[in-house]
Amino acid sequence: MNKRYDNVFDAIAGTPQEALNMKLRAEMINEIRRRIEQRGWTQQEAAEQLGITQPRVSDLLRGKLSRFSLDVLVNMLATLGGDIELKIKVA
Repeated sequence: MNKRYDNVFDAIAGTPQEALNMKLRAEMINEIRRRIEQRGWTQQEAAEQLGITQPRVSDLLRGKLSRFSLDVLVNMLATLGGDIELKIKVA
């Protein structure tokens, strides 16, 4: 019997906590990527604006979730003028 998952992170993560963390990081990375693309920045320009190295921007743009903590991604979004709204649902 095949098990169905709500999202890919539930399928690949070891725990529900890990799945939620991965999902949040992926959403933030996608928003950061969108903002970089909107501005038309090269990886080097994005690196200078975010205060990171160009290889780190490359990892970001390739969606390497494991390389970025929630804290780092929140700081990057804030640097880009982003705001995060937190909504907690009780199951």
